[in-house]
Amino acid sequence: MSVDVVVEIANQALFTVIKTAAPVLLISMIVGLAISIFQTVTSIQEQTLTFVPKVVSIFITLMVLGHWMLNNMTTLMTTLWSDFSKYIR
Repeated sequence: MSVDVVVEIANQALFTVIKTAAPVLLISMIVGLAISIFQTVTSIQEQTLTFVPKVVSIFITLMVLGHWMLNNMTTLMTTLWSDFSKYIR
């Protein structure tokens, strides 16, 4: 297996990780920003106020996009395993 093949596999894997994790991270960041603005405006400094909405939004995002995320990861693994004979030469 050449260096180019290894770099291509690494690129595919990293792109899949970024593409799969991005929706959850973006939703968490947006909810955190909204809660921070709310806390600043109302002067409420409660730590659980930031934690609970983020967890709930992440769970909802995983429920809605979980199938798509799993499909992305499965597609990458299927591609890697189907080309396995090419990699061992």
